[in-house]
Amino acid sequence: MLAKVFSSAVIGIDAYLVEVEVDINFGLPFFTTVGLPEAAVKESKERVKSAIKNTGYTFPDDRITVNLAPANIKKEGTGFDLPIALGILIATQLIPQDIVSKYLFMGELSLDGRIKPVNGSLPMAIAAKEAGYEGVIIPFENSREASVVDGISVLPATALHQVIDFLRGFTLIEPVKTDINALFDYENRFDYDFSEVMGQEHVKRSLEVAAAGGHNLVMIGPPGSGKTMLAKRLPTILPPITFNEAIETTKIFSVVGILDTEQALVTQRPFRSPHHTISDAGLIGGGHIPRPGEVSLAHNGVLFLDELTEFKKHVLEVLRQPLEDLKVTISRAITTITYPASFMLVAAMNPCPCGFFSDPLHECRCSPQQIQKYRSKISGPLMDRIDIHVEVPAVPYKDLMLETESEPSRAIRKRVTGARSFQTERFSQTKIHCNAQMSNRQIKKHCAIDAASSQLLQSAIEKLGLSARAYHRILKIARTIADLEGVPAIKTEHISEAVQYRSLDRGKIV
Repeated sequence: MLAKVFSSAVIGIDAYLVEVEVDINFGLPFFTTVGLPEAAVKESKERVKSAIKNTGYTFPDDRITVNLAPANIKKEGTGFDLPIALGILIATQLIPQDIVSKYLFMGELSLDGRIKPVNGSLPMAIAAKEAGYEGVIIPFENSREASVVDGISVLPATALHQVIDFLRGFTLIEPVKTDINALFDYENRFDYDFSEVMGQEHVKRSLEVAAAGGHNLVMIGPPGSGKTMLAKRLPTILPPITFNEAIETTKIFSVVGILDTEQALVTQRPFRSPHHTISDAGLIGGGHIPRPGEVSLAHNGVLFLDELTEFKKHVLEVLRQPLEDLKVTISRAITTITYPASFMLVAAMNPCPCGFFSDPLHECRCSPQQIQKYRSKISGPLMDRIDIHVEVPAVPYKDLMLETESEPSRAIRKRVTGARSFQTERFSQTKIHCNAQMSNRQIKKHCAIDAASSQLLQSAIEKLGLSARAYHRILKIARTIADLEGVPAIKTEHISEAVQYRSLDRGKIV
C-alpha cells in the first residue's frame, strides 16, 4: 500500500515542502530510501524501525521503499524520521491517510520513540502556512519558535505514541501560542549600558552617529583604551528590531541550530564577535552543504572584528561582497545558496604594531615603514567600505574617577531611533533603509549643501589631504548628523564634524 506524508526541508533560510512517499510490497524484508538522501537521512531506517517497535507497534517484514520528493534536491538532516514512521503506519492501515494530509510533520526519533528537536522549524512553519496546511506537528523543543507564525496551529509532540494517538482521535494536542508583544519588551534586557563608560565622549558620539545612519566604523587606539567595551554597548543604542527583522534573523539562527529552546524569537539585534583565527568559511559561510557564517548570523545587527589586523588578509577580503550587496552567495557543485548579510561592521585595531603610536604617555618604537606595513594589512577596497574612522585614546585617570554617570543608552537610543525614522520616510520608495546604503545618485539628491559648506569641504580635502573616496562618505555622515538634530538641510557644522570621522584618509592619525 502507498502512503503520503508531508514534511519540509530548508534551502538557505527558506523551507520547501517534501512529500514523503512510503510504499510497502510483499517480498524479502528490505528498507530503501531514494530521493537524494544524505547519510543522516539514510540512517533513519534504523531509528524508525526501533522507534516503532519500542512504541508497541509491529514493524512490517516486507519490502519498504521511501521516496523523498522532489527527488532532484539533496535531502539532509534528521527531521524526516517522524514522517517516515507515520508513512509506514499509514501503509499498514493503523493511521487514516485523510487526517495526516491536514498536517505537516517533522522531527527526529530516538530508539525508544521520543521525538527530538530539529533545525529550521520556523521557516518550515512559514512554508506550511503558505501551503495552506491546518497545522504542523513538531518536536516540543521547537514549538516556541514555530508558534510566532500567525494563522497556523503548532502542535508540540514529545513521543511517537502521542502523535499516533492524536491522529487516531484518541487524544488531543493543545497548540502552542506565543504573545508576540510580550517578546518585544525591551526594558532592562541589556547587560551593558553606555552610562558605565567613563570619558570617551567623542567616541560615544561617533558610535551614536554610526548607529543612527547604519555606518560601518573602525576604532583605532592603544591597548586598554576601551574599544571592545564601547563596541559591546553599541547594540544598546541601535533602533529596536522590528518584527519582520526578528523573523528573518530568527530563521538564520534556527537553520544553524543555535536558537535557545526557550527563545521564540531573536528580539535583540545580534552582536557577533568572531575570533581573529576564524576561517573564510566560518566568516562568510560554507561547507559541503553551505551553512551561514558569522556575517549572516550578524544580520540586522553588529559584526565586531576585534584586533582587525590580526585577521588573515584573505579572510577579510571575503567581507567585500556582503558589505556591498548586503547578502552573501555561496556556490558549490551541488547548489548555490544566498544568505542575507545586512550588518553594521565595527572593527577595532591598534594604530601600530606596538600599539602606542600618538599615545602621549607611552613611547612608540615602530618605524614609519613598520606602521605602513601594519596598516596595509587592511586593503583599500575594504577600508573604502568603512565610513567612520575614530581614534580612541587612553582614558585619563581623572575621567575614571568621575562619580557622575554618563548618559544612559536609553537616551542615546531615543535620538538614534528618531534619526532612523527620518531615513525610513526618506527612503520609503526605495530598497534601502539608512543613510549608509545611499548610492551616489541618492547622495546627490539628499545631501545637497550650500556654498559655505561646499567651501569648507573643499578646504578640508585640500588641506588635510583627504582622499577622493572620502568625499561621499563625509556627505553621508553629515546627512546622518543633520538627521540626529532633526533638521532637513546639512549645515557647515555637520560637515565639520563629519570630516573628523575620516582620520585614516589623512597621512597620519590625529
